[in-house]
Amino acid sequence: MWKKPPGPLARCVSDPMLTPGTVAPDFTLPSHTGLPVRLSDFRGKQHVVLAFHPLAFTPVCAVQMTTYERERVRLDALDAHVLAVSVDAGPSKKAWADALGGITYDLLSDFHPHAKVASDYGVMRSDGISERAIFLIDKTGTIAWAKLYQIPEQPDFEEVLQALKKIN
Repeated sequence: MWKKPPGPLARCVSDPMLTPGTVAPDFTLPSHTGLPVRLSDFRGKQHVVLAFHPLAFTPVCAVQMTTYERERVRLDALDAHVLAVSVDAGPSKKAWADALGGITYDLLSDFHPHAKVASDYGVMRSDGISERAIFLIDKTGTIAWAKLYQIPEQPDFEEVLQALKKIN
């Protein structure tokens, strides 16, 4: 018998989301710039705002990403770099960065192997996209703060800044 798939707003992951105090799993993913980005390269240098988002070219994700770009000076002042991750292919991330007017942080593609990083962090959904979630990773490589959002929910940037101030 056919079963209706979970709704688009239903959380449908099998692994639990990683929590503060956990060492952040390392990864290397291609950036929209065409260069690979390795999480461990930030250890001892900068905090990381690891922002998982469902898909490029969607309204809530676009606002979220342009907020990070607009607030880049405030993030830099807290010694933080944004790594935005979705399951979109690299060329889509590049086209999206251009469509957003240019992005100076890294839009990363978790396309192949499909959503491995999202799975490692416990934010991969069974419908093929990641949850909207933010992990703040401190300079030691440890998750210092994490929050899961509903897919249509815009993350509160001021809340992220306050959490960054606490780990600074």
